Amino acid sequence: MSSAGEVVAVGSPRFTLHTLGWRAFQDLCAAVLREVWGQSVQAFADSNDGGRDGAFYGTWQPPTTSNGVRDIPPGPFVLQCKHTKKADATLAPSELEDEFDKVSALVKRGVCGTYVLLTNARVTGTSEEEIRRRLLACGVAHPLVLDGQWLSDMIAMHRGLRMFVPRVYGLGDLSQILDERAYAQASVLMASAPEQVTTFVVTGAYRKAARALRDHGFVLLLGDPAVGKSVIALMLAISAADNWGCAAIKARTSEELVQRWNPHEKGQFFWLDDAFGAVRHEEHLTHAWARDLPHVMSAVKNGARVVLTSRSYIYNEARPLLKPYAYPRLDEQLVTVDVADLTPTERQQILYNHLAAGDQPADVRARMKPHLEAAADAAPFRPEAARRLGLQVFTSGLSLTQQGITTFMVHSQQLLRDVYDQLDTHAHAALALTYATARDKALTGLPNPIVFDAGNSDIVERAGSTPAGVSRALTALTGSFLRLNTSSDGQEYWTFHHPTLREGFAAWLATQPHLMPMVLIGMTDQALLSRTDCLTPGSEQHRGTLLRIPPALYADVARRVAALRQQPRGREENWQQYHDRERAVFAYLRQNTGSGFLRVYLTADPDICATLVNFDAPTAYDPGPPVLARLHEAGLLPEDIRQQTIARMTELAVTAPDADWADTGGGVGPWDVLLTERDREAMLEHVRQELVPHLNVMVDDWAEEFAGDEDNDPVEDALRLYEEVFKERHDTDTASKIDWAIDSYQQMRRPTEEASDWTPSNTQSLRERMSQLRQRAGEQRSLFDDIDQ
Repeated sequence: MSSAGEVVAVGSPRFTLHTLGWRAFQDLCAAVLREVWGQSVQAFADSNDGGRDGAFYGTWQPPTTSNGVRDIPPGPFVLQCKHTKKADATLAPSELEDEFDKVSALVKRGVCGTYVLLTNARVTGTSEEEIRRRLLACGVAHPLVLDGQWLSDMIAMHRGLRMFVPRVYGLGDLSQILDERAYAQASVLMASAPEQVTTFVVTGAYRKAARALRDHGFVLLLGDPAVGKSVIALMLAISAADNWGCAAIKARTSEELVQRWNPHEKGQFFWLDDAFGAVRHEEHLTHAWARDLPHVMSAVKNGARVVLTSRSYIYNEARPLLKPYAYPRLDEQLVTVDVADLTPTERQQILYNHLAAGDQPADVRARMKPHLEAAADAAPFRPEAARRLGLQVFTSGLSLTQQGITTFMVHSQQLLRDVYDQLDTHAHAALALTYATARDKALTGLPNPIVFDAGNSDIVERAGSTPAGVSRALTALTGSFLRLNTSSDGQEYWTFHHPTLREGFAAWLATQPHLMPMVLIGMTDQALLSRTDCLTPGSEQHRGTLLRIPPALYADVARRVAALRQQPRGREENWQQYHDRERAVFAYLRQNTGSGFLRVYLTADPDICATLVNFDAPTAYDPGPPVLARLHEAGLLPEDIRQQTIARMTELAVTAPDADWADTGGGVGPWDVLLTERDREAMLEHVRQELVPHLNVMVDDWAEEFAGDEDNDPVEDALRLYEEVFKERHDTDTASKIDWAIDSYQQMRRPTEEASDWTPSNTQSLRERMSQLRQRAGEQRSLFDDIDQ
């Protein structure tokens, strides 16, 4: 095993800097000089830079390390970047004639004592001597020429630089800059999405996320679909392998994170995509996070680093459920990052990189070029749309005008249906298989090689394809519509290249009734519950729903969901997994079904009501009452079941105590549906008669039972709500007795011990080494100037 930082492969590293655009190369140079020399290098806008791509004013402070250039005297300094898109190009002095003319003027103005020329090209000894001679003749006191090999050496030597300019991981041989463990980790990560590494742009959101991960060990990346959350998480994982020797673990749930955390392994990096649901909020996942966050924070305290991603609209639904528990030891403002917050230059660079990496011919890129700045200004701007613009398969028939290109950027998702229509039957079958089949729970996609079992064969046949045609189509679609991934045990599998492509295919699939039955059969249980709904046809579709089930298939879906709810706990399924499965079914019935489906479902699962009335405290977190309320709203809840529900809540109102039923200030809840005013008054009288006279005894029991178990005390919350309700009814005597009980309870509770002794880091945020100090006014050279070269 190599020691940290040891070069694995012999030889001097060489990065493919020619694949960068001129702007990205200039930014890289500024970042290298800031990291290596430790000076506040300023990058200028290009057309009005007066012959300078950058400058430094003040007294030069020599770097504290032995790396880099140390013998540069005081300035003023001028930095000039010369970039070529030709691999292995050699810079000749004749290519700098324009620069020599500018240098004389700079010297006369007194702004150029030291002139630093940086290039990604090779520079021979003879050429360097000639360039230095010409610069001296222009009046430069101290000329310095730094070529592409010097830049490559600096990148290889500085981990901190690579973390904040992580695209360099995709520009060279990783074995030449990483130790063996980091190399193995980064290689696996990059193999999953090589094009994402090569097109990555360091944004303000990435820098904030990197600082949060460095300073706090935890970051939550938020944003709408297709804005780049997962690619930022990927680059953080690669950087963590390099900088801290972290072993990357892509967990699927909070429970898996806790199980796989090793307190004896300091360098663990956990990455969880879609922490609270992939396309819509899944309450059982959020409740699991609420339960597991103290353990996660203990892992962070002990050196683990955790990155979560979530769509913004899903997190907004999850956050109220997390609020009593979330970030108990972290400042939420410091660890949450809005990925979609991009500057105009960042949007342009993202668009540039995707076009440069795509397969559009040079003449098409030349025709696009005048309209690309407008395309980058399109709102909303989504990197996934930029990727598709660079690929011919998505742009057939695209009008290469400003209106055509900007419309594509803004409405690329709506245009997908036409793209899917144009694909052949083999492609349709391949995409349908990928959408439907993930039956092996160890994988999240279509295994390679494919096993054409009965379910897969039916999909292929209904699409009008053949196994051979599907195999060819999968290969052809990889890189555009699909991505071929590799699991931790070496199993390859296909997934959609981006979630929005899967969602677009679902929208198209809804127009293909001949495929719908077989796709439903092929769906995993989790996919069925998280991607579909059985709401009334024509009703508004919840955000995140991919597929609406037609009434003709209600009976099939009802039987499957009922079987899932009735399925006994398996040998390899722990109690929490069984509980979460049941919660997912109840959430589906409550949120994603209409009255027509519920009527069919009760036929398939006639015993569900008997299960639902066995809810427990705290009822605010039990899925039973909300489903009962949904059935009551639909006119499907028998009155005897409603009375059993009231009786159960009346019991818990005293014994738990649970006052959720008494809370009428938070909108329409399940108890507002299930209880009449008469029911509510009867329950209050029961509390008055059965709870209040025995408070002195019950307080003792509650204080012992709940001591130290909850961050938010359910007993105290319930008593305070009862006190408020009785005050509203002018029953001051009962309210005062409850107030006494609260004081007594607080005094009797044992001191709560924190789950860990974590304290927020006091480390101050370092200044942004990649801060953009460009003077935008008057800039004329377009970032897309060389996109067609």
